[in-house]
Amino acid sequence: MPDGVTTIAFDADDTLWHTETYFRLTQDRFADLLRDHADPDHLMERLLAAERRNLGHYGFGVKGFVLSMVETAIEVTEGRVPASTISRLLDEGREMLRHPIDLLPGAEDTVRSLAQTHRLVLITKGDLLDQERKLAESGLGDLFDGIEIVSDKVSQTYTRAFDVHGDGAARGLMVGNSLKSDVIPALEAGAWGVFCPSEIEWALEAAPAPLSASRYRRIETLADLPSLLTSL
Repeated sequence: MPDGVTTIAFDADDTLWHTETYFRLTQDRFADLLRDHADPDHLMERLLAAERRNLGHYGFGVKGFVLSMVETAIEVTEGRVPASTISRLLDEGREMLRHPIDLLPGAEDTVRSLAQTHRLVLITKGDLLDQERKLAESGLGDLFDGIEIVSDKVSQTYTRAFDVHGDGAARGLMVGNSLKSDVIPALEAGAWGVFCPSEIEWALEAAPAPLSASRYRRIETLADLPSLLTSL
């Protein structure tokens, strides 16, 4: 195995399948519902601020997002938001939780190919039930040797995951669409960190690229990962 990499960890949302697209569509509907109370740009600023405040309470995922929308709706209407609007927001959240999985280009072929040569681990954050549903519907679940659904991703997350499911972080590689959550903490743990950008980036996951890190790499799609491994 190239350069001692024995274990490859994958992020899930917006690395293996589309997710942020559906959040953005729901935000657009949210803006339509509240257009009489706030202009869209100001509303999105208020929503992002609510999401940032609430991460420590609700964690990542659809449920926390919906609660942040409800909170924002109450704030911008000064408590006068109609019950029908709250009901619509709850319906939007349930629809997001039912949305079928749409794998990203190259995801299935890459995971199936690398499962023959490496130990694979899925490391994702978010709501437990929703992430389990998406993994089951993806058809990829049986290809992973380990599944880690965590509340947040920090360097200790990767240290532990690569110790438990592999041969330690030094022989591990993490690939994902978030520099903040997938790449930088994996590098801090001593693993390779591979950035695979998504079409839409959530503002709370933005971070500068760690260009000076010797184990940092960037690919454009997951289909590029096997060839990258041969070059490490």
